[in-house]
Amino acid sequence: MPAYVVFMRDETLDPVELAEYFAGVDASFEGHEMKLLADYGALETLEGDEIEGAVILEFKDMDAARAWYRSPEYQAPAQHRFRGARYRGFIVAGA
Repeated sequence: MPAYVVFMRDETLDPVELAEYFAGVDASFEGHEMKLLADYGALETLEGDEIEGAVILEFKDMDAARAWYRSPEYQAPAQHRFRGARYRGFIVAGA
């Protein structure tokens, strides 16, 4: 069953740190089968607080999504994201 990693950016804190994240994140997908479904495209808030942007990634299952997120290859650039913006993120199993 597919699994989806969803990130919602609430607020940018440091654009330089965020740029470092974006410069390094693509390399983290090497060796991880992933499909990019949404990448900061146009959005419309239906409920709750406005967000600055969203990303949705599809992995083959929950284990594959966790393996990518927890990998050193992702966690290294993620440190820049943590300093660069306030995000919410989660993994959800598909139907």
